[in-house]
Amino acid sequence: MSILSSDIYGRESIRRFNVAWIRIFIYFGLIFWAFVCLFPVYWTLTTVFKNAVSVTQGYLIPWIDFPPKMIGLRSLGLSPNTIFEVSTVRDEFLKRFSNSAIVSIGASFIAVLIGSLAAYGLTRFQYKWGFFKNNDISFFFLSQLIIPPVVLALPFLVLYKELALLDTRIGLILLYTLMVLPIVIWIMQDQFSTIPIELEEAAFIDGLSVWGVFLRIVTPLSFPGMVAAFILCFVLSWNEYFFAALLTGADATTLPVMVASQTGSQGISWWSMAALSTAAIAPLALIGIFLESYIVKGLTAGSGK
Repeated sequence: MSILSSDIYGRESIRRFNVAWIRIFIYFGLIFWAFVCLFPVYWTLTTVFKNAVSVTQGYLIPWIDFPPKMIGLRSLGLSPNTIFEVSTVRDEFLKRFSNSAIVSIGASFIAVLIGSLAAYGLTRFQYKWGFFKNNDISFFFLSQLIIPPVVLALPFLVLYKELALLDTRIGLILLYTLMVLPIVIWIMQDQFSTIPIELEEAAFIDGLSVWGVFLRIVTPLSFPGMVAAFILCFVLSWNEYFFAALLTGADATTLPVMVASQTGSQGISWWSMAALSTAAIAPLALIGIFLESYIVKGLTAGSGK
């Protein structure tokens, strides 16, 4: 009996030892990956306060490697000494920032509105046109993500020139809506499929119309998914550079284009680029912090099916 007990104890000790090493390996991997993801953000934030020498020498730690200075903020007219002075650079930055915000919010709202309706129809109703059915229609929407943006560059350039949509916010909003619409349909189909259809049938019996059921029953239950889809669309639209650089020139230029413009013939203005990059990262960071619960609920709603 004692031999059997010692054998069991030995196996349990080995199992615990293996589990401990696996946990150490996982934690080490997570810490390493967090470092890889966060270091560029840290470098960008600190570069806002560096001068040319600090950047070229690779200094990393403020107050130890280099004395922080407001060079990046001053270049945009946002330092405490220049915030109340007239600054064309600050006006340009605020214009590009507002363009990005208006275009991203507008495209995300329209995409969530149209995509939710399309996803609800594909989830609750059966369509057939020739050999095309619901699954074929869903795949058609998702297949739009396969097309490289550069393939669409010339057609959109010619189309927007004919429609007088070049260098306009509405032109970018329409284009970004088309880009993110398949993602909304994909997310919301998964959301709607988790809602018991018996709830909607009971609402129909009580006299609600299809629109009434969608607005009063389905929408509140799928709201976390809509928020998650909106956030994802906002992030993709906010960070988009290719079409913004191609289809805008002066009036509708967005923040990513302004960031890229800091690489001129006289070299890269690292502090200005870092300040602009920080301004571009800040809204996304705030969204991630304050709306994390909606993102998690929305993107994991269908995982338990």
